[in-house]
Amino acid sequence: MITYYVVQAFRAGKRGALIADAPVRVASAENAKRVAERLSQSKQGVVAFSRQAEPSTGDYEDAVVLAEYGDLPAEGSAA
Repeated sequence: MITYYVVQAFRAGKRGALIADAPVRVASAENAKRVAERLSQSKQGVVAFSRQAEPSTGDYEDAVVLAEYGDLPAEGSAA
């Protein structure tokens, strides 16, 4: 299994809707937390998470949230 670490930022769109920026893949959980904290200074919301995958089968485990900042979409729409 491979563990992916991802930071997903959101910006405010028209009428307050949250718009996802491109996800950023980082090297480690600590790096994901640092990047998320830094982005939280300029973004409406940020979530850092990890996810395990088995590339040979295409199977993915549920995401594990590492850090959350600001406003985020309802659960399930970020990942």
